[in-house]
Amino acid sequence: MDLGSADAFDRMGTLGVEEEFYIVDERGRPVSGISDLVYDHPPTGVLEDRIDHELFQFTIETQTPLIEDVGAAGAVIREVREALVDHADAHGYRVAAAGLHPTAEWYEEDHATKPRYQSQLNRIRYPQHRNITSGLHVHVGVDDPEKATWIANELRWYLPPVLALSVNSPFWCGYDTGLASARAKIFEALPNTGMPTRFADFEAYLDFERRMVELGSIEDRGELWYDVRPHTGLGTVEVRTPDAQTDPAATADFVEYVHALVTDLAARYEDGESGTDVRREILDANKWHAMRYGYDAEFITRDAEDTVTLAEFVAAETDRLATDALRRRFDAESDAVRQRRLADERGFDALCESLCLD
Repeated sequence: MDLGSADAFDRMGTLGVEEEFYIVDERGRPVSGISDLVYDHPPTGVLEDRIDHELFQFTIETQTPLIEDVGAAGAVIREVREALVDHADAHGYRVAAAGLHPTAEWYEEDHATKPRYQSQLNRIRYPQHRNITSGLHVHVGVDDPEKATWIANELRWYLPPVLALSVNSPFWCGYDTGLASARAKIFEALPNTGMPTRFADFEAYLDFERRMVELGSIEDRGELWYDVRPHTGLGTVEVRTPDAQTDPAATADFVEYVHALVTDLAARYEDGESGTDVRREILDANKWHAMRYGYDAEFITRDAEDTVTLAEFVAAETDRLATDALRRRFDAESDAVRQRRLADERGFDALCESLCLD
């Protein structure tokens, strides 16, 4: 049984970044390529043992090496992306990044044959068959399992604004969904996704993880696909909320903010702060506002007495954490808005080209 333990939580502040991408052809359109890029010609260098694929044969994932200093994260993210682009180019492919590829039609794309994914397809059926989503996952090391659980609980209220700033998936199967992040809504059709409940302590989370496997609801702990979770194998708090980002600077900004927020929450835990218990319904509502409205979203406050705009959230967090990461994202054009603008002004060929990595 693949279960983690409290012993994994032994380092504070380290970073790991997972990015999901699309394999595309010279026109920026989806093409099956995992056999060439993952199995037949595994890469060396920074990508060695740090490249895998997702459910479809046109989706691919990279993992960074362990990052000891948040200041180095941006350079490492770029190094990994450049290695992926070079690896793909050497075998006749390009790489694109977005929460959803705007022209990919799930019913026409080939699934991966990896036994784990075939099992998921057989068990979950339609929701998993259409899951052509790509996200950004940020791991921050935490040196105590109880602290990690408390931090994951507290992070939940902050995640909808993070999603709102990351929206990069308005189109699905060539159709304008009217959402800023259609990826988030499509992914939530899977079991064990979205906002998790609050866990009383680490033992409660570990027991939940164990029971889900033992009772056959999931096959391994990796199928707990919530927006945030204590990762009991890596000893991290993992944030899984953002859409995949086209611009590496955007990825670096989200990593910087998540690291600053986790560090701040760790200090608050050590100071004995009691924490909050926001209703999951409030968190779900806030996430819906983010995926529907993006930069124009408003969020219900923790006490459910008022709302805060994304601009107000960004200003408060910028002052409180002394990082400009969210301000840089908010001052830039929303990727959802940019995608719609390009599609309207220049068509889908130009949009697909704009999502390809250099």
